[in-house]
Amino acid sequence: MRGLVFRGKGDFGVEERPKPEVVRPGDAVVKLAKSTICGTDLHILKGDVPTVAAGRILGHEGLGTVESVGASVSAFAPGDRVIISCITACGTCAFCARGLPSHCTSGGWVLGNTIDGTQAQYVRIPHADTSLHRAPKGVDEDGLVMISDILPTAMECGTLNGKVRPGATVGIVGAGPVGLAALLTAQLYSPMKTIMIDVDENRLRVAESLGATHTVVSGPDAVKRVMEITEGAGVDTAIEAVGIPATFELSQEIIGVGGNIANVGVHGGKVDLHLEKLWDRNISITTRLVDAVTSPTLIKLVEAGKINPTKLTTHNFKFSEIEQAYSSFAAAAENRALKVIIDFK
Repeated sequence: MRGLVFRGKGDFGVEERPKPEVVRPGDAVVKLAKSTICGTDLHILKGDVPTVAAGRILGHEGLGTVESVGASVSAFAPGDRVIISCITACGTCAFCARGLPSHCTSGGWVLGNTIDGTQAQYVRIPHADTSLHRAPKGVDEDGLVMISDILPTAMECGTLNGKVRPGATVGIVGAGPVGLAALLTAQLYSPMKTIMIDVDENRLRVAESLGATHTVVSGPDAVKRVMEITEGAGVDTAIEAVGIPATFELSQEIIGVGGNIANVGVHGGKVDLHLEKLWDRNISITTRLVDAVTSPTLIKLVEAGKINPTKLTTHNFKFSEIEQAYSSFAAAAENRALKVIIDFK
């Protein structure tokens, strides 16, 4: 088979690799139909994720058809159309029992990290019974790929951790794919105002089309503008969806008394925490690696038309064009790219 291989910092390409096989009784091998590229993959290429060794096939999102299963797999059979979770969960360890499968002792974020991932024609999925989801029929499969990672990340790390509630004011810092997904999931809880903040005016227009009540261009006047929108109160929930010091700082500046800052962005360096300003403001700050425990619910919401994640996809590439897809995704603003879909047909 062929897969997209990380060769070292700044170096990657498609290579021939042995087709994966069932190794353990709980494994399944899935033939990919669709995958996508995540911002985390770009971090890997920059050398920011030391757990990823040279020679690793990248990717932790995808949809396909079960090719083969191990002897103990009972929930899936060859021929089943499935969504691959970005989190591999055994379902029985202490962390899984606590609802934290992202820290599963024999799983977690392993695909495209410590084992070969989904940017290949085939992938081996450990703990298949608890790491795959049946794909509903009659639903756009480009959108279903968003169930792998981006939608549960937005829901769990952003909307739920941020305690979005009816009538609240939500500020989302970063209108990239994850920020826009947070906008979609936040609206499930009927906030009064959703304020999207970004430097890219095209992405802000997309946010408006997805239901943002207000948009703010990030810059010297961003905090002032948010305070005008909130009549000086600040936001009840600030969702940081970028992962750089400037956006974490902005989240602190716009949060209101009793508010919640939900960090979603992947930070590659330290940030400043302004306790000299926040110590008496009764705020909470949360961090989280997605657990994908909301994926079954999100699948139902997508199937029912309550969320349309297909709106987060902007480009389609054949697998033979995956290196071009990376270039397009890396220059997202220039190419007006959100999520790019990799088709294996």
